[in-house]
Amino acid sequence: MSESGGPDVTQELRLPWDDDPEDLYEHAPCGYLTTLPDGTVVRVNETFLNWTGYTRADLIGHRRFRDLLTPGDQIYHETHYAPLLAMQGEVHEIALEVVGADERRLPMLVNSVLERSPNGSPRIIRTMVFNATERRSYERELLAARRAAEASEQRVRVLQQIVADLAAAPTEAEVAEAVVRAPEPAFQATSTSIYLVDAERDQLVAVASTDPTTGNWEDMPRSSTRAVAEVARRGDLHVIGTLADAEAHFPDLAESMRRSGRGTVVLLPLTTGAADEQGGPVVLGVLAFSFRDERVLTDGELRVIRLLGQQAGQALDRARLYDDGRRREERSSFLVRTTRALDEEHRLLQRARRLVERVVPEVADWALVRLQVGPAGLVEHHGGPAPDPARIEARTAEVIETAAPVFATDGDGLGCTVLPLIARGRVLGTLALRMAPDRRGDTAERQFLIDLADRAALACENARLYEQERAIARTLQRSLLAADVPGTDPRFVVETHYQAAARDMEVGGDWYDAFLITANKLAVVVGDVVGRGIEAATTMGQLRSAIRALASAENGPARLLEGLDRFCDRVDSARMATLVYAEVDLLNSEMAFACAGHLPPLLHEPAGSPEYLLQARSAPLGSRAGDVRRIEHRRRLAAGSRLLLYTDGLIERRSRGIDRGFEILAREYARRRDAPLKGLAAGLADTLVGRDHADDVCLLCLTLGTEERLERTIGADPLQIALLRADMRGWLAGHGVDPDCLNAVLLACSEAVANAIEHGYQDDPFGVVDVAATISPDTVEIQVTDRGRWRGPVSDVARGRGLQLIYEAMDEVAFDRTGEGTTVIMRRHRGTP
Repeated sequence: MSESGGPDVTQELRLPWDDDPEDLYEHAPCGYLTTLPDGTVVRVNETFLNWTGYTRADLIGHRRFRDLLTPGDQIYHETHYAPLLAMQGEVHEIALEVVGADERRLPMLVNSVLERSPNGSPRIIRTMVFNATERRSYERELLAARRAAEASEQRVRVLQQIVADLAAAPTEAEVAEAVVRAPEPAFQATSTSIYLVDAERDQLVAVASTDPTTGNWEDMPRSSTRAVAEVARRGDLHVIGTLADAEAHFPDLAESMRRSGRGTVVLLPLTTGAADEQGGPVVLGVLAFSFRDERVLTDGELRVIRLLGQQAGQALDRARLYDDGRRREERSSFLVRTTRALDEEHRLLQRARRLVERVVPEVADWALVRLQVGPAGLVEHHGGPAPDPARIEARTAEVIETAAPVFATDGDGLGCTVLPLIARGRVLGTLALRMAPDRRGDTAERQFLIDLADRAALACENARLYEQERAIARTLQRSLLAADVPGTDPRFVVETHYQAAARDMEVGGDWYDAFLITANKLAVVVGDVVGRGIEAATTMGQLRSAIRALASAENGPARLLEGLDRFCDRVDSARMATLVYAEVDLLNSEMAFACAGHLPPLLHEPAGSPEYLLQARSAPLGSRAGDVRRIEHRRRLAAGSRLLLYTDGLIERRSRGIDRGFEILAREYARRRDAPLKGLAAGLADTLVGRDHADDVCLLCLTLGTEERLERTIGADPLQIALLRADMRGWLAGHGVDPDCLNAVLLACSEAVANAIEHGYQDDPFGVVDVAATISPDTVEIQVTDRGRWRGPVSDVARGRGLQLIYEAMDEVAFDRTGEGTTVIMRRHRGTP
């Protein structure tokens, strides 16, 4: 009985495979294989043989399972399938391709189980294979549908982006640039070009292309027989699918396709207005894009292409409607840009030159500015050819007399407009322009020219006043800097250099001073006043006078700065000025210094490297913030020490950090340790800032005491002999050498150096000459050494007047050529001081 109470019919049901289990194996709806652990096939069912076309004899005992796979799947079997089966004992749903007896590839899904013997070693592998041909086909269809959907989505996304770009594009050029970028990402086009219709000239103008080499990239009349012009006249989409189509309808396009290797070309008119409107759509341009291979466009793609043409046409129409507004905006923009360009120049001549260069060719093809300044006036012109001089002179005189513009007319024979340049109620000069005839009678254009003349007049007047103030300030500053610097005391030498900004900026407030407080105390100072122009120069002079008044043997640097702070309470323009001030006791070589917001002094003693003196720092003069306490620092200096005071124009640059500027200055200062002091400051300025710089540069170099041994190195340049002679004169005087001996040594040294340059280096600009001088109570010894090659003996080469002077001036003269180069050794006995 069954559980439901009825008869149990399963007892009499006989299943068809109960009688023949072998038949179930052989004709199962999947393939079965049994292989040894090495993959050798030992059993296979009929289903697998029918799928693959093999016989049992082909496989059993002769082939391994991996041998039935494609080359790629054999590698996959070896690197993934077999290791995974050995590790896990089974694998499921591995997609492989089996190569049949007829070389067909059959996609399969494979499941395998590894059976092991009782001792755990692999015994056999049972594999079940499912035919996945239909599944693979279905997957391909799904993949193709997905790709089509993704391509459609990509086209829509690109079109949306293009529509957004078109909405934001205000000009024809920007619209064309946005449209020409669309076909390549949207339809995978190879190249794209766009032509716009110029209705006034009845032409198609080539505007933009991603590859101009692919076609006839040039303007063409709208009546041309070329394909682009034909589409522009018809106003409908044209797809040239093959080269044969092009040869049948557009031979010029066929030649272009053949030359550039294109298979399909699409010509899309850019239209505005609906087709059912009276007159139909208006063609504003043609978009041409091509494919390297032949391409069949789907209906969906064609709809998107037509929509692109409509959107681009509407954007072009909108851009053209704004042309008038843009022209007005361009006039205003030109005035602003011209005003800004004139403001960039500070000199009157440069402003007049910049004005005519801005006007030509944007406004006129010839322009002339005539200014009534100075005894000879100022004239600048640009463009050409120039009109008749006599007639333009007559019109200019009329404008100056009436102070009213005279505009050109078509029948006046001159074609030039002359405008008065009026500033502060007087006629400063005139601006003459020759423009194209189509711009002469426009009321808006005349108002634009009047505005231009007003702005130009104001700019020129400001430049004139600036130059006047600049000349006054420069004269004042030079007169203050030209004060006598002590130079007759053998205990010290002061070298100064001032270099004004080279970019026509106003005079700055950089300054230096050196003076004796007492017979044995020297004061040196370098400062920088805030601001520029006459006020800065005047403040500089006031500060300089205040420092001289406050300096005394009792005060010292700190108290002097305190006095200057009180001075700033009465002279507000001196507030925030910076300076470094030092006092040197010439008896004991002790220096006291203080810095009020200024860059630190740079000290180079005879032994060692240059050192920045970072002590005794406080806020700028009159400052109400920062450390306002005034302190000073004292330091004893060795004989021959060199102290450099300078302003920020020497090292500060917008293109680098100030630390880098400090490093460069210290390196260059150290490199010139053995150079003559004369010209040292100017040489530093020339190396660090050159001649084209935006700020004033001021340097003061103080050499204290007399070195026991003078060592100098100069380049092989005769001009440097004078610098060496000045340095040596001070050194000899500092050691109390009598005048006769001093002059004789200077003469002999100069002649020896000149011989070394002329005969040792023979005009080699990279040669150097070393000079070493030592002094004793009885003699002065000079050694002049070069590293050049003298031609023949020294006595033969230098047999001229120079060698004779050396022998006459010195008591002992010897030449040493044992090493590289030549050394001249000269001695002179000292007389009674």
